[in-house]
Amino acid sequence: MSASRRSGTTDELGPDEPGPEGPDGPEGSGGSDLLAALLDGMDAALCAFDADGVVTHWNREAERILGWTAEEAVGRRGFSGWAVRSADAEEVEGRLMSAMEAPGRQVHEFALLTKDGGRVLVRTQSAAVRGPDGKPAGVYCAFSEVHAQIDLERSIALSEALFEDASWGVVLVDADLRPAVVNAHAARALGIGRTAVLGRPLGELLAQGVEDLESALTHVLAEGAPPAPAEVWVSVRTPEGEKRRCWRSGFLRLASPLAEEPVPLGVGWLFQDVTEAKQTEQEAAVLRFRSNQLHRAARAAAECEDPAEAVTVHLDFALAGFADHALIDRVAGGAPADTVPAARVRLVRIAATPSGAPGPSLSSGEAGLPVRYAEGHPALQCVERIGTVRAGVGSVAPEQARAWARARQWPADSVHALCAVLRSRGRTLGVVTFLRGSGRSAFERSDTAYAEDVAARIATALDLAGGTTPR
Repeated sequence: MSASRRSGTTDELGPDEPGPEGPDGPEGSGGSDLLAALLDGMDAALCAFDADGVVTHWNREAERILGWTAEEAVGRRGFSGWAVRSADAEEVEGRLMSAMEAPGRQVHEFALLTKDGGRVLVRTQSAAVRGPDGKPAGVYCAFSEVHAQIDLERSIALSEALFEDASWGVVLVDADLRPAVVNAHAARALGIGRTAVLGRPLGELLAQGVEDLESALTHVLAEGAPPAPAEVWVSVRTPEGEKRRCWRSGFLRLASPLAEEPVPLGVGWLFQDVTEAKQTEQEAAVLRFRSNQLHRAARAAAECEDPAEAVTVHLDFALAGFADHALIDRVAGGAPADTVPAARVRLVRIAATPSGAPGPSLSSGEAGLPVRYAEGHPALQCVERIGTVRAGVGSVAPEQARAWARARQWPADSVHALCAVLRSRGRTLGVVTFLRGSGRSAFERSDTAYAEDVAARIATALDLAGGTTPR
């Protein structure tokens, strides 16, 4: 038996004319060996017929699917009696051989028989083989199991859908941690065009959160996908400025299916913007905590015999998780501010949190001294307006921030302030000031509502402690 016959091929397709350098190609018999190696290395099953319908080629994948070896298949006329039921043979062979006269490729599906008698539904692609004169000399047929073909088509369709129509961000990151492919949703989330993203370091796209994201990608490349999605906070650079976003991210390590050992191609990164949901969740948690603090403060203040002690109890409970420092200033002379001209209002410090080590608020008792607040001080504005006042130093150097705080008689590390008026029985009794350092964000509207609630409770206790009577 010839070498080509042992490899599942014969020389029956086309005339048997010697090539320019030998009968089997440039290197003699090496041409048949190369053809056999190429056919056997294909992922798809392949067989071929000459013009008379005789099998001339049969590769290893065809043997794997149907069980028939090349020695058993090559030389048979058609599939009748061995690879196809006799009742179906005429139709199957007619559809395959019709490719000789048809342009391009034809796709068919039909059932073939395995060597052990089973049936396999296959999808075939067949096309004519042309001789040197351009006339049909036979047909080649590539086939695969339908379920395998459908799986492949589904994978391709899924990939295309993810990178075109997905409602969440999909980014293919290469082994150098640079985006290689992004879908439209991800490009919008990054605030830049799809092509402009490709190949750029993540640090050029994100202002904050790059280290966490690159650490996650590196871990996936080395160890594989994490067991659950991760929430990554990032700041995206946009023409309008930086935007803080929370992306719930899933990661998949991508490896080449063609290599004997897994070769990392990169990481598939899928993410969804959950910023609004996370902010709502955080706000709800803060609200629950503050409600609990108000409840606990009311319970503790109710056990105080001295109303002045109840004032500091409310202040201490309010401070937790809300501010770094707090001060209470009362209108001097015991008279409500409503009865004193605005220009003559003076405030006396009656309680403050310790400026050094943490501890309970300290009360000045009856020996409180007037505080030398300059005109336009936020605390004075609060009393004059009978409303809450917010103040902040802004973006300045640390020395300027300390000078700003000292000029207002506040601890040197203060950069954000919130002054809430103390009102009881229709009278303004003073002001409570909450202060935050540089490690905290500025006071917001939700903080104002909480501070005003605390101020109302402090004012009630302060009214009792001072014995003020309405006129």
